[in-house]
Amino acid sequence: MKEITASMAGTVWQVLVSEGDEVTAGQTVIILESMKMEIPVDAADAGTVESIKFASGDFVNEGDVLVTLK
Repeated sequence: MKEITASMAGTVWQVLVSEGDEVTAGQTVIILESMKMEIPVDAADAGTVESIKFASGDFVNEGDVLVTLK
C-alpha cells in the first residue's frame, strides 16, 4: 500500500479523485488551501485509489495520510 501525505498543514480545498480511480505518477489528487494559497498534492507513484481519508473542508496537519493507493 502506498500513502499520499500532506506536505503542509491546511484545509482540504478539493478532492480530485474517487475510490477505485486509477492515478498516474505526478497526478494531482488533492488540493490543499493554506494562507489563501492552493497547494496541489500529487501521487508519487501510479496505482488505484484504495481510500480517501479526508473530505473537502477538513483540516489536515503536515504528514497526515490523505489517500492510500494499492
